[in-house]
Amino acid sequence: MGSVTLIIFSLYSFPAYAEQSKVNLGAVKDNVQRLFTPKSSDEFRKIQLNELSNFEYSPNQIQSLPIISSQSAGNIPVNRPMNATGLSLDEAVQLAVSRHPDISQSVSSLASQNANIDVARAGYYPQLNAGLSTGDMTSGERGRQLFNLNATQMLFDFGKVKSGINTQEAKLMASQAQLLVSIDDIALQVASSIVNIKRYQEITRIAREQIKGISRIAEIANLRAKAGISSQADPIQAQSYLESAQSNLIVQETQLSLYRQRLRTLLGAEVSTLEWEIPESLIARSNIYSDPQFNQIPQMMLAKAQADIAASEKKQTQLSRYPTINVKGTLSQAVNGRNPNNDKDDGTDSSIMFEASSNFYQGGAVASQTRAASYAEEAAKARINAVYLETLDQIRLSQEQIENKQRQMQVLVAQQATTVRTKELYQEQYKLGTRTAVDLLNAEQAIHSANSQIETARYDIYENLVQYVAAAGKTRDVYQLNNLTIQGVEIQP
Repeated sequence: MGSVTLIIFSLYSFPAYAEQSKVNLGAVKDNVQRLFTPKSSDEFRKIQLNELSNFEYSPNQIQSLPIISSQSAGNIPVNRPMNATGLSLDEAVQLAVSRHPDISQSVSSLASQNANIDVARAGYYPQLNAGLSTGDMTSGERGRQLFNLNATQMLFDFGKVKSGINTQEAKLMASQAQLLVSIDDIALQVASSIVNIKRYQEITRIAREQIKGISRIAEIANLRAKAGISSQADPIQAQSYLESAQSNLIVQETQLSLYRQRLRTLLGAEVSTLEWEIPESLIARSNIYSDPQFNQIPQMMLAKAQADIAASEKKQTQLSRYPTINVKGTLSQAVNGRNPNNDKDDGTDSSIMFEASSNFYQGGAVASQTRAASYAEEAAKARINAVYLETLDQIRLSQEQIENKQRQMQVLVAQQATTVRTKELYQEQYKLGTRTAVDLLNAEQAIHSANSQIETARYDIYENLVQYVAAAGKTRDVYQLNNLTIQGVEIQP
């Protein structure tokens, strides 16, 4: 009520003041506006995860899928340690999110939505408007000018302004959740690129070893063919295998270059000379067999925020039926003529009144809007269930893939030992003339194929691990993004 009293005093004292000094009404408006304009908050730059995750999800009508049997995360094969030069995996993720334009776009959307909260909150403050009008152009009063100043203060609106603020605050929460989604997406791209760079570095190394092995066999075949010990077809067959291995090397080097280029785009720096290490802590941090916390997953946070928006908009629509009570003050000053409000020459007139307004009927628009808002709310709730299923499917798929790849690696390691023993036997038999060069070439190819499959399975595990980290909402913990300021926004757990 203090603000209303201030308006009343201003309206009563202004006529005498206007008579004496003819002050500029625009300056008065600016001064009053600065006095009553709400101060914008910068709290939107701090993402409070405990607020975004302050909800529980219990899918009532969704049949639970079978839980994967628990295994020790320590059973996941770990790549042999390397000395990394340059950036660690965590540092690479942090660098990418600190410069990516998707994050910049989300941060700008946050600031924009924060301003929308101020717009909604302005409904609590006095509304001032001023204008200038002339007299009736068809009468003798056409030379008159009339200054008008109007002030309106909302007294009671059955919660309509508050509902509008709640809607905008829910949209801010959705914008914050969308920022977290963008961060998770960029982090996944970086981690996946590094995993695949490591994958194709190993596979190209194996491909080069295969070329060396086949080249040795081709050299032996040439010597034996020239000496007449073996068929002249052996060198030709060896050359065919060698050319196939060289072609395979080009394919793998191409894949390596593609992932390096992708990472270069994400980091904004040359990465071809960097050696990357996948830390053992990645496995421990991911805690892959723990129960997922769905209220910590950004996609679920976003879906929940969107449901809150729909519920708030529905309430806002329902409240639009109720009246709004205002106190209204007016001031008019005539110049070069009579004031039509009191019929005085160059007169000043002021008034204060209460006003109640309501939209009683708009052709059924409010009822239709309410139904539309109800359907939108139901759709938003259904979206939560859809995101839950998608997330649960991705989490369990990653867990299944990791378990299967672990079993596959055990078989591949045994296969590798068998192929090595087979090659040794074939070499002895080739010297005795009981095996052909093709047998040697096939044995050599089988060894490198087994090696390649082992590395492929190893990095498939890591790829599914980073996919799981993103799906389970553990990006910020695993890559140590909490309590960091990312493009002006701080993530607070």
